Amino acid sequence: MPRAAYPIRLKSFRREVVPTKNRSRAARGVVAVLGALVVLMAASPAAHEIPNDVRIQAFLKPEGQRLRLIVRAPIASMNDVAWPSRDGVMLDLADIGPLLDEGAKVWISDRIELYEGDRRLGPPRTEAIRVSLPSDTSFDAYDRAVAHLLAPPMPADTELAKNQAFLDVLFEYPIESDRSRFSVDPRFELLGIQTLTVLRLVLPDGAERAFQFHNDPGLVRLDPRWFQAAWRFVVEGFFHILDGIDHLLFLLCLVIPFRRFRTLVPIVTAFTIAHSITLIASSYDMAPDAGWFPPLVETLIAASIVYMALENIVAPGVARRWAIAFGFGLIHGFGFSFALRETLQLAGSHLLTALLSFNVGVELGQLVVLVLLVPALELLFRFVMAERVGTIILSALVAHTGWHWMTDRFGQLRLYTFEWPAFDAAFFASFVRWMMLLVFAAGVAWLMSIVLRPAPRSKDERRVRVEEA
Repeated sequence: MPRAAYPIRLKSFRREVVPTKNRSRAARGVVAVLGALVVLMAASPAAHEIPNDVRIQAFLKPEGQRLRLIVRAPIASMNDVAWPSRDGVMLDLADIGPLLDEGAKVWISDRIELYEGDRRLGPPRTEAIRVSLPSDTSFDAYDRAVAHLLAPPMPADTELAKNQAFLDVLFEYPIESDRSRFSVDPRFELLGIQTLTVLRLVLPDGAERAFQFHNDPGLVRLDPRWFQAAWRFVVEGFFHILDGIDHLLFLLCLVIPFRRFRTLVPIVTAFTIAHSITLIASSYDMAPDAGWFPPLVETLIAASIVYMALENIVAPGVARRWAIAFGFGLIHGFGFSFALRETLQLAGSHLLTALLSFNVGVELGQLVVLVLLVPALELLFRFVMAERVGTIILSALVAHTGWHWMTDRFGQLRLYTFEWPAFDAAFFASFVRWMMLLVFAAGVAWLMSIVLRPAPRSKDERRVRVEEA
């Protein structure tokens, strides 16, 4: 029996030792593979580094039955193109010619779509292409940019680093008429972490319109019809109020004590009319253009949230709530105008239509918020906590948040130095415009006070109320 058991134990021992060696080799292989992957991953960003801030300049000009598009983009953003270089830094301009078309097509023409009306244009014909120095200023004007592109290329022995060079391209699209309405859909967001596209539309009569797009703006109609501009700004206003947390907190403070839609209508209406007045006035250059004005408005918006929250805690009164909402609405209107500064370029010649449409979108967004907020508060005060306790707790939380915003924004405001303006003709012209705005706002407030004045009670109603008291 001992002799029979010995071979079995030896066989078992051998079976245990062999797999252990295999596992050790496999472990070493896995470690080696992982190490190689780490090295490759660490090295790959250096080989294909994406620039942080990229600026693309472009001109668009319709001429007869052709549409010219001129684009300048940094070569360093075109990572997939194997640009020839000397010592890995300087471009080899003698061998770069065959790759210019590839860079222009893959990174420029394939990333921008042009439309004549609703018809997509393309593909374009490359009329001229070249590499440019960072000191070149020909893109200051359309004619200079065209002359620069049609000029002979730089000498092949020019010392030019890859991270400083620009690729300039002149494309040509066939069109039906230079009086058509054109649209553009730029998708240059892959050229950098943050991209800014500056496009200037040169009209047949020589007039010029400038546009700026951050990252991917989607389809942009350069000369929209009134209903196209209206729809775009309705959507803009709707999502702006949903994204504006400070405006939503102010709306919450308006709603907490008074959750009946009939009571909220005059309050929200007063807020809407007020911010519409200052939004339109600011869009027509009636607001101060000093650097301290935007942080002042943002600080006052935070202060309005704190005030409304504290009033809810102390003694909310519906009789004067509409007047307070009107006063603070004038301040919030300037805040809306700051958000619209860049977007208004997409209104074309329909500025007033865009502004009114933006306000419609804001009101639709506020209506959605009210439809969700009023029932939620009603359920909270009915099943979770008493109404007065809930009002105090919610208002205290909002006041705490608004206070931090107010102190932070006031800290930013203190960085600006206020200087008394020069009392010249420009000052008095601005002063007159401001007085006109104040008089108009006061007139609207007076008219609303008449419309919203409660109807006088009859003698019977007053007698019943006295007897009940």
